[in-house]
Amino acid sequence: MPQDGGSDGTVGKALDVLEAVAAHGRPVRFSELLAQSTYPKATLYRFLQTLTHQGMLSYDAARGSYTLGLRLVRLAHAAWATASLAPIARPWLEALSAETGETVHLAQLDLGQVLYVDKRNAARPVEMFSGAGKVGPAYCTGVGKAMLAHLGAPALEAAIARQSFHRFTPATLDSAERLRAELAEIRRIGHAFDREEHEPGIICCAVPILARGGRVIGALSVTSTTARSSLATLEAQAARLKEIAGEIAAAAGDWHFPEQG
Repeated sequence: MPQDGGSDGTVGKALDVLEAVAAHGRPVRFSELLAQSTYPKATLYRFLQTLTHQGMLSYDAARGSYTLGLRLVRLAHAAWATASLAPIARPWLEALSAETGETVHLAQLDLGQVLYVDKRNAARPVEMFSGAGKVGPAYCTGVGKAMLAHLGAPALEAAIARQSFHRFTPATLDSAERLRAELAEIRRIGHAFDREEHEPGIICCAVPILARGGRVIGALSVTSTTARSSLATLEAQAARLKEIAGEIAAAAGDWHFPEQG
């Protein structure tokens, strides 16, 4: 269970517990949560009771398990509508997926990590990690690197400090130095790649979505597999991706999305 909430007091700890329930992706029992928690049994139980009373969690007495509550679902829908690019970008994502026949991703940065906010599957879908609502690493995904490359210096350093640099594949960038070198190249050419860095066989070309003044508000990618495409083929879509990213940014206007990174 994450334990990053200490400096934020009770609220931070309660959010840690909420995230722990969400991370299971299924109803979870108290014993499972306790096994992963550093909080004392009584403390963990108190947080679960409070979150349940507030509607953030739901408790099934028959099964003795917790799931995310409907109040949280309502808040999530409100966040999706007001703080996400997804409602604005949807027409462009659908058109781009139809044009290319490939998977299209829309992402934003969340505390230095990639939050996938929308996805349009290829004509022939391929199983992969990404999906709307999922959080992935920024240092080894095309959308993540596209956004990191355009952050201001303080935000970039804070985001880099949050990367794990776990080596998912032989192609994964496994150090801050290697990442910084690639980000410089991304800034030069204006687009990023995933060279099977997060998942074997999965490749993509990605571009940032920049608001007025160059502020990062998201990223867009076309994703395929090495079995049916190549980086050169995907890179041929870079100009179109940049065009669409500009149209999405213009449609977003001055809407102040949460700061990226």
